[in-house]
Amino acid sequence: MHITSQIRPNVRPGWDNPGTMTLLIDTSPAAPAPADDASATGPEPSRRPLTIGKLTVDTPVMLAPMAGVTNMAFRVLCREFGALHSQDDGGLFPTEMVTTRALIEDHGESWRLLRMADRERPRSVQLYGVDPAVVARSVEMILERDGADHIDLNFGCPVPKVTRRGGGGVLPWKDELFTRILRAAVRAAGDVPVTLKTRKGVDDDHLTYRDAGLIAQEVGAAAITLHGRTVKEQYSGTADWTSIADLKRTVTDIPVLGNGDVWSAEDALRMMDETGADGVVVGRGCQGRPWLFADLAAGFSGSAERVRPGLGDVARILRRHAELLTEFYESEDRGVKDLRKHVAWYFKGYPVGGDMRRRLATMESLEDLDAKLAELDLDAPYPGADVEGPRGRTGHPRNATVPAGWMDTRALSDEHRVRLHEAELDISGG
Repeated sequence: MHITSQIRPNVRPGWDNPGTMTLLIDTSPAAPAPADDASATGPEPSRRPLTIGKLTVDTPVMLAPMAGVTNMAFRVLCREFGALHSQDDGGLFPTEMVTTRALIEDHGESWRLLRMADRERPRSVQLYGVDPAVVARSVEMILERDGADHIDLNFGCPVPKVTRRGGGGVLPWKDELFTRILRAAVRAAGDVPVTLKTRKGVDDDHLTYRDAGLIAQEVGAAAITLHGRTVKEQYSGTADWTSIADLKRTVTDIPVLGNGDVWSAEDALRMMDETGADGVVVGRGCQGRPWLFADLAAGFSGSAERVRPGLGDVARILRRHAELLTEFYESEDRGVKDLRKHVAWYFKGYPVGGDMRRRLATMESLEDLDAKLAELDLDAPYPGADVEGPRGRTGHPRNATVPAGWMDTRALSDEHRVRLHEAELDISGG
């Protein structure tokens, strides 16, 4: 699919030209500066590019795959912002998680999730699977179709419908199976880099991240991402960045990326400084804030510039998102309905009342969206701290839901082996 619209700074469009918009840039002393930023007293610090296998990106940032969020439309929007302060698009931008079995069974909707816009280079795909042979074949199919430059494997999903069948974040507990899946993907991918994303472990008594890192390094994975929470913790509390630092000390041959509680460019810089990580992975922090990737690219270039959009700018970005979703689904109806979930994230902290938010969340068409956005106070300025900080789901810790007997041993029993294929059935995101 060909995407031609671009976001350009310092151009204020009318509603008939939503592909360009003003970026309100804050470089005042009140704007947070990068941690230990030498630019205030000396030359700007050099960039810290990220190299994964044969790929190198200018900014050491990766978008975290999020089911129902990080489809082609959102990825393009994030890339457009990242490119404002980067020699490329400002990082790696994987697809949302797609199950390997759905691909080899040729499910059309799953293959749709792997569609890429023309500007998407390098192309990153995240896969989820529990059968080494199925994972390997899905990787081969993607590469036969020239569909990816980078494969990422999900071993961190905490969703009960996945973990209760032995998948996601509880799979690395079965270290032999974990090793076989990862090795099969690496072999099938050839010179295309394979990375993985995981969590600390099932809970604090069953940590797996050190073993996962050493296994990844041994079988030829190109990098590992660690979310500093266990499956039990879900998204609650505060991410444990010390575990990321520990993994970085443990794994010395491949890059280690950190994930968890990166809400701003300053958080990203601080995570890398505190942990020694080679890069950061950003998830919930960019929900409704695709301009975060401009801030990240600026921060890693040593610039204190940060995007501070007023309400009119946010409205234009939302409208741009609606256009991209319509192109992705090849349906205006599906596009605007998919956008509904994003409304609360986009307007967090802005003067948009509950009634208007509800109305926007029931938009029926682009025309309907335009009419409702026109009712907003489009001259309202950036509201400050209310826009920043945590967003998205949090919840409370809860014991991981696993198959009976799953935690008794790290070996995979015959019974669990037979039932494991169920872990790939009916999984959100493909």
